[in-house]
Amino acid sequence: MIEAVVVGRVGVDLTPAAPNTSLARGESFTRAVGGFAGNIGTGLARLGIATAVVSAVGDDGHGDHVRTFLAGEGIDVSAIAPIAGSRTQVAFFEVWPPDRFPVTFYRSTPAPETRLSAADLPADILAAPVVVLSGALLATEPARSTVFAILEGRQRSRDREAVFITLFDLDWRPTMWEDPAEAPSLTERAARMSDIVVGSDEEFAATRMRPRIDAGASPASIVLKHGPAGVSLVTENGQRTIPGIDVDVLCGTGAGDALTAAFVAGLLRGLDPLVAVERGNAAGAIVATRLMCSTAMPTPDEIDRMLESRSVEPQGARP
Repeated sequence: MIEAVVVGRVGVDLTPAAPNTSLARGESFTRAVGGFAGNIGTGLARLGIATAVVSAVGDDGHGDHVRTFLAGEGIDVSAIAPIAGSRTQVAFFEVWPPDRFPVTFYRSTPAPETRLSAADLPADILAAPVVVLSGALLATEPARSTVFAILEGRQRSRDREAVFITLFDLDWRPTMWEDPAEAPSLTERAARMSDIVVGSDEEFAATRMRPRIDAGASPASIVLKHGPAGVSLVTENGQRTIPGIDVDVLCGTGAGDALTAAFVAGLLRGLDPLVAVERGNAAGAIVATRLMCSTAMPTPDEIDRMLESRSVEPQGARP
């Protein structure tokens, strides 16, 4: 049985093999599967979660590589559709530690995942214990309507399972929006239909959302990422912050996706949300010490060892 379904873009990442090398000077490149769903899906699978990815790729070699790699990680790729005449997303990024990682996207128009329709969705997605949705899919139709169809269907299908969570990740990518001015209202609507919202301080500011919880309203909680400074869990009872873990950063590009994956895995295994956030914080720190994203996702043992060696206490709640 699928425990988590991740809906969002997949593609390949390419970076010069040596850090501190510009694209202009790079002569050899390292490739890995990337994109929101590629990274989070791999992160979940490596943590023992039965995972499916819903996305699309081009009918090209990169698309074949994406599907083959994810299937090799144990992920159900039956809902990753190859789109005839389209091209798989390619993201070139540079690595300038500790805090500069510029990304250049190469995407066909329309990009494969933006063409997702309700007809492309697996029949059991509405009943999955956890669904993770990318906010970048709201950028254009028909993917936008597909996201809201999932959200509406999940609200109707809610049952009494021990875990039934719809998580909406802001995944703010302004260059992917046809009209970025539409983002705040659409993002707010999606957030109000979700159980948990995940995003960085910068993403909340860019979408003009307040990282606060209104009593009795959705979402019930927010995971607020602060980059190297750590992460906060926000509920109607206040905000608890897990400080960042001091590591030698190589590439921070996939750290946020690792955090989301480990947080979701913790919830699925019955952990207290604050403990799940702490594990996410450790997963993000681990990935920040590695070059790529999907291939850098940690195992449970690696997270355990990080927490044992870098124990931190949550900072107090504040209203």
